Amino acid sequence: MTRPSPFGYPFLLGFDEIEQALDRVSKAASDGYPPYNIERITRSEREPERLRITLAVAGFTQDQLDVSLEENQLVVRGRQVDDKSRQFLHRGIAARQFQRAFLLADGMEVLGAELSNGLLAIDLARPEPERIVRKIAIAAKDP
Repeated sequence: MTRPSPFGYPFLLGFDEIEQALDRVSKAASDGYPPYNIERITRSEREPERLRITLAVAGFTQDQLDVSLEENQLVVRGRQVDDKSRQFLHRGIAARQFQRAFLLADGMEVLGAELSNGLLAIDLARPEPERIVRKIAIAAKDP
């Protein structure tokens, strides 16, 4: 049984991409590693409002992390390789891989990324919305 789409109403035209994005987000949200925060950084006189995504990537070096923008998705990947020369008596910290994706709204700009003390911070700029009002002319057709 399929569930009805909330975007199937006739007054919601052109929202099929949003529905697809919501499906992708719901599938990607099941994995909880690595944990992350998203915070809003208020606008200042010199900078617009920004968002900062902070991921806890303890144990990963800068070379083991990759941040890329693929269409409208910000994708963070981490890859650790087991060091076969080390002999562990107890192994509680596994070498692991991860991929975490964030769906960005149109116009979002990635400003940069910084790794410090096991936290990877990625700054995003939120675009200023333009208020556009346009008058539509009505053409009259005589019968």
